[in-house]
Amino acid sequence: MDRRTFTQTLGITSIAAAARKNSIGNLSAKHTFNLKYAPHLGMFEHAAGKEALDQLQYMADQGFKAFEDNGMKDRPIQEQKRMALAMNRLGIEMGVFVAHKIYWDIPNLASGDASYREEFLKQITESVEVARRVNAKWMTVVPGHIDLKQNLDYQTSHVVETLKQAASILEPHELIMVLEPLNFRDHPGLFLTKSPQAYNICKSVNSPSCKILFDIYHQQIQEGNLIPNIKTCWDEIAYFQIGDNPGRNEPTSGEINYKNVFKLIHSKGFDGILGMEHGNSKPNKEGEFDVVNAYKAVDNFH
Repeated sequence: MDRRTFTQTLGITSIAAAARKNSIGNLSAKHTFNLKYAPHLGMFEHAAGKEALDQLQYMADQGFKAFEDNGMKDRPIQEQKRMALAMNRLGIEMGVFVAHKIYWDIPNLASGDASYREEFLKQITESVEVARRVNAKWMTVVPGHIDLKQNLDYQTSHVVETLKQAASILEPHELIMVLEPLNFRDHPGLFLTKSPQAYNICKSVNSPSCKILFDIYHQQIQEGNLIPNIKTCWDEIAYFQIGDNPGRNEPTSGEINYKNVFKLIHSKGFDGILGMEHGNSKPNKEGEFDVVNAYKAVDNFH
C-alpha cells in the first residue's frame, strides 16, 4: 500500500470510528445534568455488568448524581454498607427505598385496624436504621387498598392518624416518608391515587417528615394536567419519579413532554432527587445508551 492510499484509508477509518462514537452519544464523556436523576440497578447492566458496585460506578461515570433502590431495605446489612460506601466515594446521593410491607389488596392503613397500624409503625422504626446505614433521607409509603366498607372520610382520618404517629418517629432523625399516589390501571383499588388527595393528607399530618412522592408516570395516567398539579402541590412535594406513558420507559419514548416538566421543576429550585423508576424501551447495551441520551436531551432546557 502506498503512502497516499494508506493516508486515505486511515482517514476513512478515523471518520468511521468517530461516527460510531457519536452514534452512542460519546458516553465516555461525563455529563453534567441540571437535576439529580437517579437510576436503579439493572438499568445499565449490559454496559456495566451485573455487579451492583460496577453499576454504581457506571452511573457516576455518565454524570448521574443519585441512585434509588426500592428493595434496599431487604438487602443484607453488609451489602447495604458496601453500597453506601461506594455511593459516598462516587458522590452519589441515595434516593428512596420502600419503608414497609405494601398491601396491594387489603385495606390496612385505611381500615383503622390497630394491628395494621402497629405493624406499620414498627416497620417505619426499622427503616430509620436502614436510612442511617445507607445515608438516605426519603422512604416510600403506600397506604394500601381502599376499604369498601367505610366512608372515604373515615378512611382518610385513619390514614392521617397513622402517618402522624409515623412522622413523630421520623422527625427526630430528619427523615421524610413520601406518600406515592398510584394509578388505577396498574394498581386498581388503592386508597391513595391522586395528587390533591396526597396534598390534603400531608396538610392534615402537618409534618416536615410527611410529604408527596409525585410519580409523573402514575399521575399522567391518573389525572394528567401535570404542570398545574405540580405547581399546586409544590410545597408538599419532596421527591419525583419518572416514566413515560405508555410503556413506563425513559423520557421521549411516550407522550409526556418531559423537557417542559423538568424545566418547571428546575425553575423552582428543586434540589431533591428524581427517581428513574422505569424500564428501557430498547434492549441490550444500545438501549442503555439511548436511556442516557434521552436524559441528556430532555435535561437540555436552557
